[in-house]
Amino acid sequence: MTGRISNFLREYVLIFSIILTIIGIILLFIGVTGIWFLDIPKNIMNFSDDILSWSLYILIIGFIVFITGVYYLYSFLKNRKFLLDEIKTNKRSELIKKHAELKNTTRHLPSKYQKMLKDKEEEFNIK
Repeated sequence: MTGRISNFLREYVLIFSIILTIIGIILLFIGVTGIWFLDIPKNIMNFSDDILSWSLYILIIGFIVFITGVYYLYSFLKNRKFLLDEIKTNKRSELIKKHAELKNTTRHLPSKYQKMLKDKEEEFNIK
């Protein structure tokens, strides 16, 4: 069961990281306006005083969610760029040098990129 969940999350890591980043920005905005600009949430957004009393906690949760989303987005883009740059090579020796690192990197990427590496391994007869 956990394998299916982690595979599902790995396939859609880009979408989830973007969603987490957006949710984090929204929570950060609500937290900041609830702490420093009390007129905006009360008058414009019609928030009650109960929500505004929790604005510090909303700010902290928003910061954590935002940082998590940005981290996963950065990690995905960095790993994807590394894989695509290394797969462009036409030299078998260069691919063999980075093969262990490429295998480790593709474990954290969607299956599309794992298939790309497998195709390149078959092209150069690497096991």
